[in-house]
Amino acid sequence: MPTKQTSHAAAAEADRAPGQIADARLALWATAGCVLLAGLAEIYGASWRAPALSAVGVALGFVLFQSTFGFAGSFRAALERGDWSGFRAQAIALAVASIVFFPLLAQGSIFGTDLYGFAAPIGISFIVGAVLFGIGMQIGGGCASGTLFALGGGNLRLAVTLAFFVIGSAVGAAHLDFWWALPKLPAITSQDIVGWPLALALHLAIFAAIILSGPGLSIIEAPADVRAALTKPWPLVWGAVALAALNAATLVIAGRPWGETSGFTLWGSKLAMAFGVDASAWPYWRGNPTPLSASIFADITTLMDFGIILGALLASALSRRFDLRPVGHGGAWTGAALGGLLMGYGARLSDGCNIGAYFSALASGSVSGWIWVAAAFAGSAIGLKLRPLLRLP
Repeated sequence: MPTKQTSHAAAAEADRAPGQIADARLALWATAGCVLLAGLAEIYGASWRAPALSAVGVALGFVLFQSTFGFAGSFRAALERGDWSGFRAQAIALAVASIVFFPLLAQGSIFGTDLYGFAAPIGISFIVGAVLFGIGMQIGGGCASGTLFALGGGNLRLAVTLAFFVIGSAVGAAHLDFWWALPKLPAITSQDIVGWPLALALHLAIFAAIILSGPGLSIIEAPADVRAALTKPWPLVWGAVALAALNAATLVIAGRPWGETSGFTLWGSKLAMAFGVDASAWPYWRGNPTPLSASIFADITTLMDFGIILGALLASALSRRFDLRPVGHGGAWTGAALGGLLMGYGARLSDGCNIGAYFSALASGSVSGWIWVAAAFAGSAIGLKLRPLLRLP
């Protein structure tokens, strides 16, 4: 017979919210991981900027998870259901970021740091890369940022996607001589054409038209206080504004906007070197092979990528939404692997993903950002047609 004391303990345990103990431990582990990452950034980074950017990465992961701010899902919702709310949220983020980016980039520096935006040459390789990326993110389960924050939330399928994303990035880096030789136009921004004040006005007008093209994005369900903000889901509007602010912080601290996939290329290149391949001879590294011989924790993009995973892990633990999910059936494995390869390869051809080639590029005024999102949209339509072949829902 159980004692009265034992019965009370069992009752208390039954009343406790499911996963409460595990989530508390997970939150402590996530916090410890964030501290360790900042410590490694301090050791291997060249200045205070490295640990600061690791903290920005953690904040990005937290925001992405809390607001479920995915880019791949926005393409899918628009194509399958005609739901453009994701794109309207992205327009809010782009409008806020552009208001900060345009004058700063025109100024050229801040606090002694030179500033530059993201703008890519537009050509065959760029368009092919964006199409491949669009296909990949629909069968791989998410884009670069979506892969990182979903992995932090416990989706193990995205670990497969990330692994093959890294491989695809390295293969793409090795093949760039062929792609760069194809016809292309030089990189250009709207500021180059009409000057930054008019360019900003034009961009804001376009973003406003997108935002007002549908019903307002609700903020009624927004968390009411700090504790709720740490533990409850956020509306998309909150996520949009927070991501814009964090991208602006990245620009000020790093001297360039938020990007993700160059970190994947570094990891894949280092892996190739571990197997005896001379990655320093690849066209991607020909101009600056230094990162190949340094620690990955000296690379600020890597620090921010790891930070995103840890920030999402912390958010999922605090909100009790960490869900450790297996990869699934063979089609899911194939989709994750193939999607990752296509995204990695495509990102190198188009010089970025939804973040670097779209969000940060458009916030920088780059004409290439508009071309990228159109090509990725076409690729997403193809990717959605391929999902049933892999038995993906």
